[in-house]
Amino acid sequence: MSRIKELTSEQKHALHDGLVIPAHPLALDENRRLDETHQRALTRYYMDAGAGGVAVGVHSTQFEIRDPKFGLYEKVLRLAAEEVERAKLQRPFIRVAGICGPTGQALNEAEISAGLGYDAGLLSMGGLQGWSESEILKRTEKVAEVIPVVGFYLQPSVGGKVFSFDFWRAFADIPGVVAIKMAPFNRYQTIDVVRAVCYSDRRDEIALYTGNDDNIVNDLLTVYRFRVQDRIVEKRMVGGLLGHWAVWTNKAVELLEEIKRVRTQENVSPEWLTRNIEVTDSNAAFFDPAHGFAGCIPGIHEVLRRQGLLKGTWCLNPHEELSEGQKEEIDRVYRDYPHLNDDEFVKKHLSNWLS
Repeated sequence: MSRIKELTSEQKHALHDGLVIPAHPLALDENRRLDETHQRALTRYYMDAGAGGVAVGVHSTQFEIRDPKFGLYEKVLRLAAEEVERAKLQRPFIRVAGICGPTGQALNEAEISAGLGYDAGLLSMGGLQGWSESEILKRTEKVAEVIPVVGFYLQPSVGGKVFSFDFWRAFADIPGVVAIKMAPFNRYQTIDVVRAVCYSDRRDEIALYTGNDDNIVNDLLTVYRFRVQDRIVEKRMVGGLLGHWAVWTNKAVELLEEIKRVRTQENVSPEWLTRNIEVTDSNAAFFDPAHGFAGCIPGIHEVLRRQGLLKGTWCLNPHEELSEGQKEEIDRVYRDYPHLNDDEFVKKHLSNWLS
């Protein structure tokens, strides 16, 4: 069975050069119903901010969109796809659809996504704790026959599981896997993935993306180097597919472009270590690790609400709210790191995005 679509050569080049791909939030009104105006405005914001793609139907879009009582999965994916088509961008742009669940559900979501014009699927392996690594690999192979796959190493702290080096070695060999996003929040597990890809004959066909919200800048500056048989192989994380980059996106684009220039230099200033801490500290305010990430989605919403890109912080699950003290933490990082926010950029364009 041949895949419905593949990335264009321009998209492949952009993916390997490194892109900012925000994890797209869900805009709701005070009745917790889809706010189509602000949902479209968010997509327009990410495109105008310089992002190289959007990931829709992922964790930041809220997994509850798949619940039949909401029935928002296809609707939300379609809205973003329509905005991208309407924009007629003069640069490569990659639409990534979140895909999850057992094989049947994953294949259905892959078919929907491909039918809507999505370029790749971010394949979650969350919720499959009882599955063997072999079963998950077979599921991946089937999805990759429908749509190019971005693998996703979800951190165990929020429902994921640990996968072996051998799993990632086999995963990298699957035709149709075009990238892997790592969010294990664990350097040992991160190294497992990168080393496994380096051992694969497909190493040059797979782009590595960071989802390690506690180490974004360092991830993007680091070269991984391994001896594979009798040769040295190097690989780096070229970009990020992140919920963190769903906010202050224009500054994230500037940051990645600056990193691309810096990482070609022989010596990198220690100042970048400090920059890494600034970004990590901001992420802590947004993603709420102090409370086990309970406020991560409302935290993103709060920043977008302050900028006018959302009306409020509402989630489909009414129990998902800002944690105690989280709003004050967001106040603090706004105060401490004013150079990281893109409020002026948003203010300049907001009326156009909402029109």
